[in-house]
Amino acid sequence: MRGQFTGWPEQAMDVLWQLQGEPSHATREHCRADRERLVRQPMIALLNEVADTDPRYEDFSVWHYRTDSWWWQNQSAVIRLGRKIEIGLRFSLDGLRIQGAWWYPDPGQVDMFRKAVASEGSGRELSAIVEDVRKRGYDISGDVMKRPPRGYPTDHSRTNLLRHRSLIAARPLGCEEWLHTPEAVDRVLSAAADLDALLTWLVRHVKCTA
Repeated sequence: MRGQFTGWPEQAMDVLWQLQGEPSHATREHCRADRERLVRQPMIALLNEVADTDPRYEDFSVWHYRTDSWWWQNQSAVIRLGRKIEIGLRFSLDGLRIQGAWWYPDPGQVDMFRKAVASEGSGRELSAIVEDVRKRGYDISGDVMKRPPRGYPTDHSRTNLLRHRSLIAARPLGCEEWLHTPEAVDRVLSAAADLDALLTWLVRHVKCTA
């Protein structure tokens, strides 16, 4: 059901400005109610609308604030698609950012990832997916070893992927007027579609279930 999310109010940016640097405890407490209403609650509304479009998106979390000032300055949320595989969103003074990530892997997941990368069929598929995502403007990163892992040839055609112990594709969505409108839902869904092939590959080959 569409219609819950109307955009982040422009006053949300004013609240985040007040929380820049190392805000004092008094400043945080002064901003707490406004931050909840203007920054965090719109993120919850956004994620509810995104979840309505696809059953896979129904498991999500919108983080509360923590002691570290970063968490007050950045409103983060995740949509879980499998064990350690998620879509991440972050709203801040820089605007909205999205990433598709497999990270902080469970024991055994790195080995499953490497076997799938080394296999000709699944490995070629991932290589093509990563290249497509990169061309769409996403930065590809992760925990990457300096050398190929043991047991794999150093001249393997996909050695760059084999060195990954996590895999992240991320890009900023922007900080334009659409952030303050329902259009933000469509922007997120469009970016989620960009990341779908990558995350689907990971869920399938790293054998993760939520």
